[in-house]
Amino acid sequence: MDKLIITAAICGAEVTKEHNPSVPYTVEEIAKEAEAAYKAGASIIHLHVRLDDGTPTQDKERFRLCMEAIKERCPDVIIQPSTGGAVGMSNEERLQPITLNPEMATLDCGTCNFGGDDIFVNTENTIKEFGEKMIALNIKPEIEVFDKGMIDMAIRLNKKGYIKSPMHFNFVLGVNGGISATPRDLVFMAESIPQGSTFTVSGIGKGQFPMASMAIIMGGHVRVGYEDNVYLSKGVLAKSNSELVEKVVRLAKELGRDIATPKEARQILGLREIL
Repeated sequence: MDKLIITAAICGAEVTKEHNPSVPYTVEEIAKEAEAAYKAGASIIHLHVRLDDGTPTQDKERFRLCMEAIKERCPDVIIQPSTGGAVGMSNEERLQPITLNPEMATLDCGTCNFGGDDIFVNTENTIKEFGEKMIALNIKPEIEVFDKGMIDMAIRLNKKGYIKSPMHFNFVLGVNGGISATPRDLVFMAESIPQGSTFTVSGIGKGQFPMASMAIIMGGHVRVGYEDNVYLSKGVLAKSNSELVEKVVRLAKELGRDIATPKEARQILGLREIL
């Protein structure tokens, strides 16, 4: 079994300081949270960026500032910018950070209800466009899937050449509008991906640590962080993303799974060599 890759999703696009005062907005806050999560055991920083007032943005220059600040503090960490952005953004807005030549970026493979009137739209042509541009730039996509049909879409587009093999998936479980965060559904998703693929599990809200435990046992990898959950335990707000990472490290230790360094994570995921 491979060592466990921990991804820290440190701020997301929707969660705010009203949910947890420690959610980072500024470049300095984002860099500090990334460094603390890295020191706690995260090899990958899944990155959204905000304006100083917390407004989500996909602005290339804001991403550049945040990525440079993170790399200054932890040079070997893997930075994985989001191309999901926030609900309602155009494809052009969402794709801006890939022009900064990251090793990885997210690739959402389907449309999903996000509660209320919000719809996260990813048409087949959008997925093809994003996939082609990532191939051209030699960026490894993390295929974000919120339901089984999105796995099927990724497999179809892989066969047509829009996504390269081996594929790496992120199962997002527990979104209002997506598949539930249950052991049954996680097993169903894991058994639906092609042989040779890897997967990370992102449990939303109260599903974060039960799904993390399952992923550790099943040989998958784990994402935690404020984007998905702001609580360390029921009713107890996490003081930082690093507390959430530390909890996963403790779970992994109890379950006999070693933690991957960034170098080991690059080898497991088949990322391009960094000169």
